[in-house]
Amino acid sequence: MGQVTLRGIGKRYGSTEVIRGIDLEVQDGEFMVFVGPSGCGKSTTLRMIAGLESITAGELLIDGKVVNTLHPAARGTAMVFQSYALYPHMTVAENMGFALRMAGIGAAERARQVGRAAEILRITELLARFPRELSGGQRQRVAIGRAIVRKPSVFLFDEPLSNLDAALRVDMRIELTRLHADLGTTMIYVTHDQVEAMTMGDRIAIFHEGRLAQVGAPLDLYHRPANTFVAGFLGAPRINLIDCPSAHHALWQQWLQCQADRPSAGRAAPSRLGVRPEHLQVVPVGSGVPATVVMAEHLGDCSILHVQVAGIAGLFNLKSVRDSGTFAAGTLIGIAADAASVLAFDADGRRLA
Repeated sequence: MGQVTLRGIGKRYGSTEVIRGIDLEVQDGEFMVFVGPSGCGKSTTLRMIAGLESITAGELLIDGKVVNTLHPAARGTAMVFQSYALYPHMTVAENMGFALRMAGIGAAERARQVGRAAEILRITELLARFPRELSGGQRQRVAIGRAIVRKPSVFLFDEPLSNLDAALRVDMRIELTRLHADLGTTMIYVTHDQVEAMTMGDRIAIFHEGRLAQVGAPLDLYHRPANTFVAGFLGAPRINLIDCPSAHHALWQQWLQCQADRPSAGRAAPSRLGVRPEHLQVVPVGSGVPATVVMAEHLGDCSILHVQVAGIAGLFNLKSVRDSGTFAAGTLIGIAADAASVLAFDADGRRLA
């Protein structure tokens, strides 16, 4: 079992409130990702689950038992930190088996459990090495193995891939996803990287200023964000937003034309529209909204154009543009939106259904 329940969880440091009434249910065996910008409260919440931070308000339950004041070692959780924190004078096997040794487990049983964890992580050949003889990815596997041998009900990961290079991060994302499938244990994973959140989590909890902005499956959050914060946080490049003062703009008119064929009863008028970069395309000048190319980024599999649209503040982003190499800075182009994919928001930033 590994069900984690947060009921009105709050955290204060003196008069400063950093976590403001978190309600969340993490199901047994689920891979839940906490994501959000720096300072939003995601790591603090994880540390409260681990017992490394006291809880100011609310109840924390693990498998139905209130654990607010329970010692971290008695909660059935194991945490993997951003820092590997391996003992340099111990071998990989000794590092992984250290917690078992402290628990009084015999040498033969320690060796068996460490060997099993090493097989799962595919690091059996490293057991006799010291941390200084390992790469960053290998050290992170050892840190994960140290958690596995404890056989916890819940794994807690606090930005464990932040110290790795880009290619190794991709490999480790795959490894962690495979590990979750093999073990079937509840995992709660904290990251500021939306790509990690979108590719690894069964569900994502997006934090914003100490609160939950939205919780749901990755693609549900991407296509149906609750508000402009969620819409702007998920997606790279960021979503393009058109404010109400531009209601006369051609892009707004395209959206209105699309809405004309839909039932309008009870639907509020939007104050803002959101268009994701992949829902914009380049069209011949004169048949779309005029825009001027500011910069083109060529990524190999796709290209991104940053353009200035008359009447709209800031730059618009277009993704997966064909033949974008022909668009030098200053080139005048036409752009058109897939009006059916445009998101609408009210004056408070909430998405309109």
